[in-house]
Parts: sequence; structure tokens; C-alpha cells
Amino acid sequence: MSADSPQIYVADLAAYVAGRLRGVWIDATQDPEDIHLEIKSMLADEDTGGNVRREEYAIHDYEGFGPVTLGEYEDIATVAGIARGIAEHGPAFAAWVTTRDRINLEDDLDSFQDAYLGTFDSVKDYAETLADDMGWYAAMADAGISESYLDVAAFARDLELGGDITTVECDGSLHIFDPRL
Repeated sequence: MSADSPQIYVADLAAYVAGRLRGVWIDATQDPEDIHLEIKSMLADEDTGGNVRREEYAIHDYEGFGPVTLGEYEDIATVAGIARGIAEHGPAFAAWVTTRDRINLEDDLDSFQDAYLGTFDSVKDYAETLADDMGWYAAMADAGISESYLDVAAFARDLELGGDITTVECDGSLHIFDPRL
């Protein structure tokens, strides 16, 4: 497991309440069932031959989730889905998750690909790229109009204020999404 791979530290709450630290770092990109097996293994009591006597656990730490905040009792399937999305799509996926209440793992992995517009240095850079992709600069050149006629900064502001885009700054990158998708 790489240092950047999403992982969670799951603690045995019975041990924690008794003043002992007992837990395990788990690769969160696994299937939820495999994560639950690792948790069950951690909770197994050596004094009873490996039988699970404790059932309470909590997520006490996590790494590799970027700006995503996980709760102590976060649903393991949700954690695994977010982790797999981050592993597959990188920090942009983590940024996108912060724009949502919580993700529906089956639907939202596809929605991310539709909603993600790219990573840019600024909204103005995105607006320039969009204007170029839409053929505005070419049309202006064909009509003999100077590119300076287009107020890209105002266009960028209108995209943001009009709700056409959502931006999330994360680790020095600006991720841009279509909030309607």
C-alpha cells in the first residue's frame, strides 16, 4: 500500500475505553467485505482462540482522502467507494466528493466523469479554454474582431456566479465541476 493510497485506522473501542490503543491501518480501496474481515480480525480476542468478543470499532484516523472528512462511524461501503474513486481518478475525485452530501457509489462514480471539467490554475483559465473549445476565438478571427474584445474575466465570473460551475481548491489545484450533473 503506497503512502498516498487511501487508508483508515480502525480502533477497537473496548480497548480504547480501557485506556489501551489497539487498532490497525487498513487499505480503504478494498471491497467493503474485505475491510470488514480485517476489522473482525483486529477485534478477535487472542485469549479466546481468535473468537470475536468485541464488536465496537471506530475510524480514528485516515490518510489519502485529501479534503474529504470521514466520521468515526462512517459507513464502510461509503469509505471504500470514496477510496476507490480517489485511487482511480486522483485528487479531483476527492475534491468532487466535498461538493456532495454523500455519494451514491453506483451512480456517482459515473456522475463524476460527466461532471468533472478539469483542473486549472484559475477560473479565468477555464473560461479561456471553454471559449476556445466553443470556437469563439476562431469566429472572432474570421470576423476580424480582436480577441481582446472578449472579456474573459467577466465570462469566468459569470460562469461561477451563474451556477454553471463549482470550484474546489485542493493542494494548490483548482478542480472545476458542472454542478448540474
